[in-house]
Amino acid sequence: MYMLKYVLKRIGLMILTFFIIITVCFVLIKMLPLVVDVSLGRDAAILEAQIAARGYRDPILKQYFAYLYRIFTQGDWGIGINMPEFRGQPVWESFVKSLPPTILINVYSTLFAVPLGLLLGIYAALRKNKWQDHAVSTIVMIFISVPSYITAFLIQYLLCFKLKIFPLTMKAGYNYFSWDMFVSMMPAVIAMSFGSICGYARFTRAELTEVLTSDYLLLARTKGLTRGQAITRHALRNAMVPIFPSIIGEFVAVLSGSLIIERIFSIPGVGRLYLNAINSLDYDFFMMLSAFYTFVGLAAGIVVDISYGFIDPRIRMGAK
Repeated sequence: MYMLKYVLKRIGLMILTFFIIITVCFVLIKMLPLVVDVSLGRDAAILEAQIAARGYRDPILKQYFAYLYRIFTQGDWGIGINMPEFRGQPVWESFVKSLPPTILINVYSTLFAVPLGLLLGIYAALRKNKWQDHAVSTIVMIFISVPSYITAFLIQYLLCFKLKIFPLTMKAGYNYFSWDMFVSMMPAVIAMSFGSICGYARFTRAELTEVLTSDYLLLARTKGLTRGQAITRHALRNAMVPIFPSIIGEFVAVLSGSLIIERIFSIPGVGRLYLNAINSLDYDFFMMLSAFYTFVGLAAGIVVDISYGFIDPRIRMGAK
């Protein structure tokens, strides 16, 4: 009952925050002038007629309620205006077509980063204050400090241009589960994984180091357990309690971290579409993708908070 109330409260706050952010984005974007390229000729007249029919020249408040009405009753997020390849097309359909590459590279990067990051963190914690620990910690701090786009350019230069292990950009087409497509995604996956690997390694090392110095682990050793048994039966299990929710949250939030990476490796995903919409002042695409990334960010936070309650029984007992 306590968890249900907590979940409902968090979901309510998430919905409220979501609508506040979307409302602010809508007002700010509608304050900019809506310009149609007159060089399109007859297509410009057709597009202008569509804009007028949707009420895009009306007062902002009237536009806002009409916009929400179309979304909730028709699932209509608007049409493309300024991007040539999406001009006059429904925003939602274009978004759905761009979603699979974004999901795949983020899923691949998560599957690659989680085990490697956890193993590095565990190894560093078990070798605390030795040269192995210092080496891992130094590498982690270096890659956390370096921006992801710098890492992406280095990977593109070394692995794609010099060594020619991978292609420079993602292969064109829609056969996302072919081997050639998988190989072409690897540079972007590796570039996105570095930050997550370092984050997991640092977090795991800190948690496991704290657990290894706790009193109950010393008690387990005095009862006759070997160091390996105490670590696997008690230390790792307790250290994973705060780590697993962060993995779940990272899996959700990682969708919002691929904007620049997608642009660098020419991945036809949501991130690249978002940047093109901003550069082209394509308002409906901007609103749709802003709503998507806002929802993903808020969902990541609420997933982490709720998962703590289900994974750690102490939180449920504290609520009572």
